Amino acid sequence: MQCIRVGVIGAGGVAQVEHIPNLLKLHRQFEVLGVYDPSQRVRAFVEEEFGLRTFAELDELLAMPLDAVVIASPDALHLEQSLAALARGLHVFCEKPLCYSAEDIDELIAARGRAGTVLQVGYMKRFDPSYEAALKMLPGTAQALRYVSVEANDADAWPFVRHHSTCRGEDVAAMLIASTAAKQREQVERALPGIDDADAFRGFVGAYCSSIVHDVNAIHGLLDALGVSDGEIVGASLFAKGGGGQGAVRLLDGQALWNMVHLAVPGLADYRERITLYFDDASLELEFPSPYLNHQPTRLTLRTSDGHTLSSREIRSGYEEAFVEELKGFWSAIVEGTPVRNTAEHARRDMVLLVGLARHHLAQLKQSGVRP
Repeated sequence: MQCIRVGVIGAGGVAQVEHIPNLLKLHRQFEVLGVYDPSQRVRAFVEEEFGLRTFAELDELLAMPLDAVVIASPDALHLEQSLAALARGLHVFCEKPLCYSAEDIDELIAARGRAGTVLQVGYMKRFDPSYEAALKMLPGTAQALRYVSVEANDADAWPFVRHHSTCRGEDVAAMLIASTAAKQREQVERALPGIDDADAFRGFVGAYCSSIVHDVNAIHGLLDALGVSDGEIVGASLFAKGGGGQGAVRLLDGQALWNMVHLAVPGLADYRERITLYFDDASLELEFPSPYLNHQPTRLTLRTSDGHTLSSREIRSGYEEAFVEELKGFWSAIVEGTPVRNTAEHARRDMVLLVGLARHHLAQLKQSGVRP
């Protein structure tokens, strides 16, 4: 079995809890040559906790004899770090959102083409065994689809990672934090020129791009399996001072509606995320646990009825961990040439929708006179 030499860029929470332990677990597929992070505290933690070599400068890591990188840095750094890795001919696994705008993703698609390497986006739900089962057992055809519902409330990671040993990079230089914030502002401006509403900005980068983007990607996969094309945005709202995001998309010329909502509830130690597809005579529901609770199966339920008799069938197809399976998929795409499941083109489609939702919300603000 060919072992891929990999470097990790960014060692924050998702890297500490998921990516680094999972890469080490997959030692037959991956050899971790080093980890880059700007925090000295985090680097010391990674060295002690995982026994890995760390780097204070990205170029030092990229100078190692790598085959690939896993990028888990702040969202605003994904573009430049992916470009730097692709320019060196490396395969890239990058956490979502890949970028904030379709134009920036186009730049990465072109760079990937020049490099001739794999670029995979970290949408782990596509590797969830219950999601994979749902794709194979959709109970109706496109013509029977009536409603798609996404509902999520999220406390963020804190209740679900406290049993892990982790370290926060609270010693990162203020200048670097400010520089990253400026890059984020510049990139969001490219996607949403003239955005001047602070709550809308927070909602776009948070509720939309950091959270509901997962569900958008998952729904796109389910709609593709049904043969349902992209729809028309008919509603959008960023609310709760940016902590909430909602969107509505008209599908099948009005025959069906897709409604989605995500709300951050930081003071409530609870996480619920549910995707439900309703058909004329059936429903299919995926209920996800917090992504940080490993090997907690997603509940997949098919409901049908025979007259007045309701039948509910729960499908349990496996206990594989989606975060692990996506890395296996990355390895397989590099070594075996299997199709990349989460491509940059998929990420582009997702971001086009999220940017469209944000524009719809901003247009409503302007129309209502809340903003000039």
